[in-house]
Amino acid sequence: MTRPVYTLDEIRFEIDSCLPQLNAVKNNSIEMHALTHGNYPGKELRPDQLAGISSMGFMHIVGEQSWAIEPHRNEGIEICFQENGSNTLIVDGNKYKMPAKTLTVTRPWQLHQMGDPYMEAGRLHWIILDVGVRRPNQTWTWPDWCILTTEDLHELERLLRGNENPAWQANNYINDIFKRIQTYVISEPVEQYLSHLKIHLNQLLLALLELLKSQNIVTQQHLTTKTRAVEMFLEELKSNYKLAAYDWTLQLMANYCGMERSAFSNYCQQLTNTSPIIYLNQCRLQHACNTLRKNPQSSITDLAIDLGFSSSQYFSRCFKEKFSLSPKQWVKKHNDQIK
Repeated sequence: MTRPVYTLDEIRFEIDSCLPQLNAVKNNSIEMHALTHGNYPGKELRPDQLAGISSMGFMHIVGEQSWAIEPHRNEGIEICFQENGSNTLIVDGNKYKMPAKTLTVTRPWQLHQMGDPYMEAGRLHWIILDVGVRRPNQTWTWPDWCILTTEDLHELERLLRGNENPAWQANNYINDIFKRIQTYVISEPVEQYLSHLKIHLNQLLLALLELLKSQNIVTQQHLTTKTRAVEMFLEELKSNYKLAAYDWTLQLMANYCGMERSAFSNYCQQLTNTSPIIYLNQCRLQHACNTLRKNPQSSITDLAIDLGFSSSQYFSRCFKEKFSLSPKQWVKKHNDQIK
């Protein structure tokens, strides 16, 4: 199995590698079964079978575990159902308790992980459905096997795009749907059960729609706008060292957010009162401070290159302009303050 990635234009991010789960299966710590279109473990489907389903399956976890799922994104909506037991879902740094019969939905742009940090005992089902989006402002495209009416699909999309709450208490009907899907995930040959799976997947989407409608959700238009896409990107530059260190150009940043360079620059100016490149350098310099705070002996040259600066001299000049101290002087001052 190739290393799975979350791809957005030329930018690639690792999605859930499933390696901890696979090791747990090998060690007989858990039972796991799945259908996949390639980037995830499981029985591989042909491209024409259940198009849009990146992965679908379940894990049965018994006893205390010592493995963790890394924070990741998926190339699709991930719908999870905690049938029994309990877990913790962490989405964009916020924790959500998952007692039995909790249904969760994470969108492709939401960084998330299951477990805090370790997975807890219980049975967990999941479906990753690719609706062709990577950003919150894009329109969703549902697979051909989906038979919900256009009106219902638009309503489901509106409710899922217009709010970013990931966790909902489900009902017995949803529980039964996942148990039926589980039956066909482990059945052989899968070709004989594709119609059954399509029916149950449609039932699940309709049940999800009904569940969300019952919550009287007040959708937020802001969450589906280009401003939101830029806002999320800028927030992650600030929090994600690896993303900030990427070899960005203005064009790549605009591509990432799905807009022209001039529009992206305008949104960035509105949100940060500065240009994209200046904001990027500010984030990189703050990441440098965080690194030097934790590891005062870090090589300035290595740190500069790691963070995407063209040279250590340019990095030191930018650092001094922002903090009025050279990197070495900043480290000395910080060390003196904590003694």
